Amino acid sequence: MNLNTLKTAFLLGLLTLLFIFIGGLLGGRTGMMIAFIFALGMNFISYWFSDKIVLAMYRAKEVSEAEAPMLYSIVRRLTQKAGMPMPKIYIIDTPTPNAFATGRNPSHAAVAVTTGILHLLNEDELEGVLGHELAHIYGRDILISTIAASVAGAVMMLADWARWAFIFGGFRSDDDENPGGAIGALIAMLIAPIAAILIQMAISRSREYLADERGAKLSGKPLALASALEKIAYGVQAAPMNANPATAHMFIMNPLRGRDILSLFSTHPPIEERIKRLRKLAYGG
Repeated sequence: MNLNTLKTAFLLGLLTLLFIFIGGLLGGRTGMMIAFIFALGMNFISYWFSDKIVLAMYRAKEVSEAEAPMLYSIVRRLTQKAGMPMPKIYIIDTPTPNAFATGRNPSHAAVAVTTGILHLLNEDELEGVLGHELAHIYGRDILISTIAASVAGAVMMLADWARWAFIFGGFRSDDDENPGGAIGALIAMLIAPIAAILIQMAISRSREYLADERGAKLSGKPLALASALEKIAYGVQAAPMNANPATAHMFIMNPLRGRDILSLFSTHPPIEERIKRLRKLAYGG
């Protein structure tokens, strides 16, 4: 099993344990389950309809093969090589170079690229990028990110409940239903949400590394993907996209800025590390 796959599984398990731990501190098992079911329901809806929502959000236009013959040629070649169904192809009219994949599974998937990336990259680089996006589809990363969001959302919901209960004096140290008492409430309020966000972002970063590796192997052009990432990073710095931060993790590069001020809170790995790994892969490392 790939190291990044193991890391993702470990982080998902850690996120689940965090939820159970916080629920235990607060002592309200019924409330814990309500929070989890509510968060799961919200993300279940997102899982089924997120593709339509995000494509509409960025006014992505579905294109035919006659309108984008090169895109179709590249995607068809890669999907045939991977044994995947052909996804729908969309173009977003923005000068910011970027791309993302969405859809709940390979049979209901879409790949979107910006006009900026089409103007910036050559065909080999574009193939590397599309290989990366198809790798996200192949790896069912939408499902994985939905599970992570469900548990993280439930943790943060418990923290909100703890905050309000603490404000209105709902916690007592001798409360059998709340063995953690006020200390447990403080941990839930202050530490749990930050920990949940950090773990969720670490999962996203692991999936990016894995998509880089799988996409490079699928296209057979790791150096072209490395070159594309370098160009996209500069392009995003020059012309950041007016994007919703909640969808930033979907793009091959953070659309809000080229470099993250605080990498700990980044949904994407450092671009230098991604390029380094791709070059190492190209030279048999």
